[in-house]
Amino acid sequence: MKKIYYVLMFVSSIAISQNQTEADLIVEQGIELYNNGSYDEAILKYNEALQVDKNNAYALAEKAMTLLPLKKYDEAIEICEQVLKLYPQNNNATVYVTYGNALDLKGDSKFALKIYDKGIKKYPEYYSLYYNQGITYFNVKQPDKAKEAFQLATKLNPNHASSFNALGILDSNNRIPAILALSRYLIIDNRTSRATKNFELLSKLMVQGVTQNSTNSISISIDENSLNNKKGVENNFSSLDLMLSMSGALNLSDENKNKNEIEKFTDSFKILCQGLKQMKKDNKGYYWEFLAPYFIEMYEKNLIEPFVNSMYLSVNNNHALKYKEENLGTLEQFYFWSKNYNWQ
Repeated sequence: MKKIYYVLMFVSSIAISQNQTEADLIVEQGIELYNNGSYDEAILKYNEALQVDKNNAYALAEKAMTLLPLKKYDEAIEICEQVLKLYPQNNNATVYVTYGNALDLKGDSKFALKIYDKGIKKYPEYYSLYYNQGITYFNVKQPDKAKEAFQLATKLNPNHASSFNALGILDSNNRIPAILALSRYLIIDNRTSRATKNFELLSKLMVQGVTQNSTNSISISIDENSLNNKKGVENNFSSLDLMLSMSGALNLSDENKNKNEIEKFTDSFKILCQGLKQMKKDNKGYYWEFLAPYFIEMYEKNLIEPFVNSMYLSVNNNHALKYKEENLGTLEQFYFWSKNYNWQ
């Protein structure tokens, strides 16, 4: 199984008022060094700030975070405990994230989970606590709890690409949920190397089980799990899985042989969204209740075509590049709709 990585936060740990102190200004110089990957130099700046103001919360929190990529976990843990003791009334949400990260990276995942629980109890609306807790659950081989944590993170922040990436990886053996998670990820990020890998996985899932041999005979291989159509089971997509396979087979027929891969992907995704719309009322679970409505509305607003082309831009597909050149307004309409979608 692929690894799921921590995302070190490139933002300041503690909110600072406009009345910044001399120490605060030095800390910001350290943050700039941190963002450039100059971790040792950043530490020197934080130490300089702490010489000016011995227990400066801003400097301590940023120093603790910067110690993680330097693998100085014990020191990071000690500083986090110091901040939580000295400043219990501060907004210490990111300090709890750093604390849990340090413990997990050190190998004390059990204690890390307790720290995340404490942080979540104090800051139940902070998505990053759930995301990082999910990574720890993943590391201790509790995938169901990991998925639950990542799902909560996406509900709190529907634009958190890393949580959707994690769900796509964890649900890669559950075809339709993985497609939905990866698709949402690629809407948020279609430019990085991770986007390219996710697009490759998504493309394989869309045509999974459909093959054409040398005699042009088309065969469909059905996972026995997709035949399990028990009512009342959360995130059950068995009927839709079969429908998508049939769509993949249709794309290989003579009728569609002249269509390019984007057109075929678009046709299949429209069928997927039609199925979501038809079956939603009889199903339940995170994917049906949280992600399905997003793609159903996308379908109803005739935005599947720009959506698919936006994903293919992640691999610099020539047809997608041409589409962008000729339909920039339509792409912008899609991005505007997605940005302003009302998540429930």
